[in-house]
Amino acid sequence: MSGLYRWDKYFWFIFLLLASAGFFIHYHFWQTPAEELQGHDMYYIWLEGKRILAGENPYARVLASNLRENDKYATYFPVAYIFSALVQKLGLLTYRDWLYVWRPISFICHMGIVGLTLQYFQKRGLFILGIAASTLLLLGRWSIYIVRVHHLEFAAIFFLVFSLVLLKEKTRLALLLFSISLGIKQIAIFLLPLYLIYLWQTRDKYAKNLVIGTLIILSVPLVTSLPFIIWNADGFFKSVLFSATRLGDTHISGAPSIDVILFVDYPWLVGLKAKSFMLLLMGLAYLSFLKERVGIFTASTIAMMAFLYFNSVLFLQYFVWPLCLIPFAFIEEKPKRMP
Repeated sequence: MSGLYRWDKYFWFIFLLLASAGFFIHYHFWQTPAEELQGHDMYYIWLEGKRILAGENPYARVLASNLRENDKYATYFPVAYIFSALVQKLGLLTYRDWLYVWRPISFICHMGIVGLTLQYFQKRGLFILGIAASTLLLLGRWSIYIVRVHHLEFAAIFFLVFSLVLLKEKTRLALLLFSISLGIKQIAIFLLPLYLIYLWQTRDKYAKNLVIGTLIILSVPLVTSLPFIIWNADGFFKSVLFSATRLGDTHISGAPSIDVILFVDYPWLVGLKAKSFMLLLMGLAYLSFLKERVGIFTASTIAMMAFLYFNSVLFLQYFVWPLCLIPFAFIEEKPKRMP
């Protein structure tokens, strides 16, 4: 019996063990009262859904700001806000009700990331190492943090990782999954150039496939955003782009980015200027993918590490983005084993 088939027998057994451990951890934090979770992102997503049902545009509040200081503006594409509004429309009106709906979804997406990681290693004959890698993503401190505060990360990252895994075999489905990831939380927008380079390099009809691929990628954010753009285009674009214009912050005070440090002596270093070094490093990752043909997981990992290390604002949930890509990048060049 080949090594691949031998590990096939154990894949679901190990995955169910990991999922059981994951459920135990998630369920433990499901006991946290809703009042203790106010002030986190999921509370404000619930609140924006409530505003939509009240006839308020969640993106309009930013127009009264200086586009520098944050007041919990609606900075995501509207998929999560619309979902929140739909949940409340169904009669689940309280923040506690919203958490009851969201928690199982977050658990399923977290287990999806774990399962994709385990399978990716198993298909390359590295099942034992895959157990270690998937356990890191299941029980590591940054994953536990997301479990505790119920952020959108697991959902957005699941669709991103699934997209990257399927990109070579089912390209258009992979592009749609990437679109869903962006619609949930657009942090992966920094990987868009890698997708476009891939479309340009790997198809016969370059221009046609690039156009079609771009439309698929934009589909979910564009379709869900269009009503809000029609409603108040100025508010929508300024709110979504607020993350690029806001002042740097020291949410993790002991680890400020270099532009936050330099801002003390160079107060003009704000907005996009403050992010120029981060964008330069990402550009080198894109160039390497184009010229040196490194794998897309490797280039994606470097790009997301640049975001983590050099973005002006750092939140704890940002750590999980590159960490979920690193295991895939390690073994990306190892070929799949034949049955």
